[in-house]
Amino acid sequence: MGFWQEAFEAVKENDPAARYNFEILLTSPGIKALAAHKVSHFLWCHHFKLLGRMHSQFWRFLTQIEIHPGAVIENGVFIDHGSGLVIGETAVVETGAKLYHGVTLGGTGKDTGKRHPSVRRGALISAHAQLLGPIEIGENARVGASAVVTKDVPTAVTVVGVPAKIVRVHGPVTPERDRAKLERERHVSFYDHMGGI
Repeated sequence: MGFWQEAFEAVKENDPAARYNFEILLTSPGIKALAAHKVSHFLWCHHFKLLGRMHSQFWRFLTQIEIHPGAVIENGVFIDHGSGLVIGETAVVETGAKLYHGVTLGGTGKDTGKRHPSVRRGALISAHAQLLGPIEIGENARVGASAVVTKDVPTAVTVVGVPAKIVRVHGPVTPERDRAKLERERHVSFYDHMGGI
């Protein structure tokens, strides 16, 4: 499937208000921002970096979604609402990822080279979550609204809070996710011990 077909399918699958392709094209800022990013990214990769930045800033003005032209975004990503969403230069967003308004895939200001997060297949990043640094959000992981994430998130877990902590592990336990479950249990037992403070 091409970009447009995957984009329309992603919107229809994740947005109950979406009815048909033409309506989605006219009313979805996320799909416009992703289509514009394809052009900006092409310019960036073919050494027209200033044009790529100018093009991305023009579409930022129109959609309120800021995607650096250097970011790598696969087809089939879903951006809902989108206002205030920021994706940094070295970010990677894979197929099936879902990003909501106010999300930041940003840097810490301390890293060089790869400075921004990688969001793996099927991950869901809820509204106003802040993902900072060269971290990895595992496949099918979920990041709660307004969470601040500065460490890797394992596959198929839910994290919430500031800083983000694991609150749920989904599916069968693997060694990596077993460690995540133990971390979650330590976190919960600490708060139980403190009387729920």
